[in-house]
Order: sequence, then C-alpha cells, then structure tokens
Amino acid sequence: MAHTAFDEMNGGGAGQLEPAAVREAYDILKSWLDKTPPEHFNTRRSQAEMLFRRIGITFAVYGANESTERLIPFDIIPRVLTKPEWDFLERGLKQRVTALNAFINDIYGAEECIKAGIIPPDLVYRNPHYRMEMRAFDVPHDLYVHIAGIDIVRTGEKDFFVLEDNARTPSGVSYMLENREVMMRLFPELFSRHRVAPVENYPDALLATLRSLAPASATRDPTVVLLTPGRYNSAFYEHSFLADKLGVELVEAGDLFTKDEVVYMRTTEGPRRVDVIYRRLDDDFLDPLVFRPDSVLGVPGLMNAYERGNVTLSNAVGTGISDDKAVYSYMPEIVKFFTGEDPILHNVPTHRCREKDAFSYVMDNLKDLVVKEVNGSGGYGMLVGPHATRREIDEFAKKLRHAPDNFIAQPTLSLSTCPTFVASGVAPRHVDLRPFVLAGADEIRIVPGGLTRVALKEGSLVVNSSQGGGTKDTWVLDA
Repeated sequence: MAHTAFDEMNGGGAGQLEPAAVREAYDILKSWLDKTPPEHFNTRRSQAEMLFRRIGITFAVYGANESTERLIPFDIIPRVLTKPEWDFLERGLKQRVTALNAFINDIYGAEECIKAGIIPPDLVYRNPHYRMEMRAFDVPHDLYVHIAGIDIVRTGEKDFFVLEDNARTPSGVSYMLENREVMMRLFPELFSRHRVAPVENYPDALLATLRSLAPASATRDPTVVLLTPGRYNSAFYEHSFLADKLGVELVEAGDLFTKDEVVYMRTTEGPRRVDVIYRRLDDDFLDPLVFRPDSVLGVPGLMNAYERGNVTLSNAVGTGISDDKAVYSYMPEIVKFFTGEDPILHNVPTHRCREKDAFSYVMDNLKDLVVKEVNGSGGYGMLVGPHATRREIDEFAKKLRHAPDNFIAQPTLSLSTCPTFVASGVAPRHVDLRPFVLAGADEIRIVPGGLTRVALKEGSLVVNSSQGGGTKDTWVLDA
C-alpha cells in the first residue's frame, strides 16, 4: 500500500497543508499562488498552449485513433529545487554516468565485471541490445554514453532514487528548453523574485561535448550533423529543434554516403566530410550492410567508417544494454566495482523475476508491486498493482509465468508531489525528473534542472507523455 506522498512545497504528506510547514524553497511561490486569482492561471495556461501550438512542439502517438500528433500538456507552476539538492543530484549523476561508460566499455572489452561475478554473463550476451559488432571496438576516448537521460524519483526530504537509465536515444530535452522559454515569457514577475539557474546553455554544452568526441583525423572545426529517421518519427520535432539550436545540419539517410571508409554529406557545394553524427535512430537501422538489410533509414558503409575511426557516432552503438531494467538492478554493484565508491544515488529496490525466490514473491504480491518489462519503455508493458483490476493482474500473471526472465518488479513508491494547476485549481500531483548528462572527452556537463514530468490524473503514478502525463519547468535556485 502506498504511503502518503512527500509534498515538495509543504514538506509533509499531500493534503496536510499548514502555512508554517511550507519549505523555504517554495516560500515565494506559495505566497504567489495564494495571491493569484484562478482566472489568471486559466489565462496563462491558454496562452502557454497557444505558444506551444504556434511553435509546433508535438509528439506522435502510434496507434492512437483520434490523432497522430499531440501537444504534451504543460503545467504553468514550476517545480523548485534548492542548490544543495541539485549539488547532491549532480554528484550522483556524474558518478553514475562514469560507471555506465566504464561498464559498457568493459563488456565489449576485457569483461572484468563478468569475470568478477558482478553481473551474470547471460544478462549481457543474451541481451537484445548487446552488439557483437562492438567486441574489441575502439570507441573514441572509451566513451559509449555521451548523452544520458537519468530518471530520478523522490520520496522524502533527502530521498532520491534512480528509476531508469536512458542511454540509447534519450529524448525530452527540447521540452526542458521550451518550458523555460514559455515560463520566462508568461511569468517574468515570478522570475524576477527568484535566482533561477539557466538551462538555455544546453545546446552550447551539447555541441561542445559532440565536438570533443571528434576523431583524431578531424579538423579543428569538426563537422557535426544530427541524423533523424525523418518527420514521421515521434520525436521529429525535437530533432529539428536541436539541429537548429546547435547550428548543425539535420540529415536523413539519403543526405549521407560513404566513400573510402569516410562519411560525407551531400551539399550544394559538393560532398562535405562528416566527423560526428548525433544519431536519433536505434542501432538496428543505422547500416543495412551490418544490421537490418531492409532499413532505408541508415547509411550503407557507416559501421565500416565508424570502425576505422573516421567518424564518431553519438551515442555509441551498443549503449542500449544499459537501458535494460534487469541490468539496471545491478547498477549499485557496477558503480562500486568501477568507481570504488558507494553509489551516491541509490536504485529503487528491485526483484528480478528471473530468480526463483524473487519470482515467487512477486507472484504472491502482484497487487502491491509495479512490474515492468526489462526492455519496456514509455510506460508500456507494465503493471501498477495497486491501481490494477483483478482481471489485469490475472492476465499479467500469465505473462510472468510464460517468460519470468523478461520482467522485474519494484515496490510501489509514493512519488513526491508538486503543486499543479488542474481543472479543480491548484492540487498536488506526482512527479519525476529527467536530468540530461553530457559526457565528453574533456568533462561531464549537466545543466541545472531537467525535464520534470507530472502525472496529471489524480493519484496516478504514471508520468509518461504517452500515458497522459504532462511536463513542468524545473527551477534550480542559484542561492
């Protein structure tokens, strides 16, 4: 049974509001909320929606009958984090991404973590995202994960947990940037009363990271491109948005070709050598000569140029193994093994259904647990036991019995809540946080904040946009 959620504005459980209990970071915001009439919020929310429609910031929903393009609901009340809270998260994020890079580099190389029994070999070798093509592959600077979105949940004043690691093609950063832009336009008076750390330098940080990863053969001014599957991809808006912000070309497969193990881009002035490809498509589609032969989204010969060290792919091929939720369950041991330090950010306690005792426990307690597919994403393929019907639990139990190795289970965490403007007024809603971590050859960069996702339905713990969640601006106070 879920406990009363920690409320980030009021400190205690949601619904236990006492003015004296307001946490210091929210003092000004709480006062502003109390003094601002509801019609002002309604007006500003309508203006925000109009801005997002004008910008064209949408995402695709595959299989939806009513529409293929939607706006992600935007909540106009910001989430506020203090500088000490952010400093703690930043240290933990840097440690985790450092360990992720060391782990992936190791499993395609020396395999020390497998030899030491840190992780079972079958979880690596049988993983659908493990790429034999990357065995003994010399990736630039031994870095596989250059751009990571680490999902963080909070359950108390000082209790932060990593819920998921996203290293294949993490998305959502465009919403972080656009949310801030809209908030600054709609609520300048609120900004003037806070010292909010900026996020708008993210494109500069991303470009600096990508350039630092260029091959040794590149010029002093390496050419970076963003490779998209095309306009029918669910995140195409973000692809075009980022290419524009970075000042790089947005390319599709037909815009690139290889010659003599070098990648070139077709331009009106003739072929131009490409040094770094920020790719937003999965491994399977990158090169039809190596992976799926039916792919029309990839570039023939790309992997050969990559292997020869003539182009950098970001993120590296084979990073998807770190997104696996069974691999996630070993991250505390992985962090300790590769950094020699105890994890700063802890995992959510996880039951591996592939283990006999864990499987029995999960089957006996489905009504109280969250069960996830190890390769699932976007809130799909999961069971939230406390909110499921008897029939849903019984049907999920059949899936578990059929393929227990494909699932992990976790306790139903009571995610923290933040004030959110909903139809009934201002009310607490559950949130998570996706900070974006950039690991370059020179340093690890993290802009303060990230994408706060909010479950708009009362009591819901599912924040994913594909499942009806929305987003908020995330304020990290500079002082």
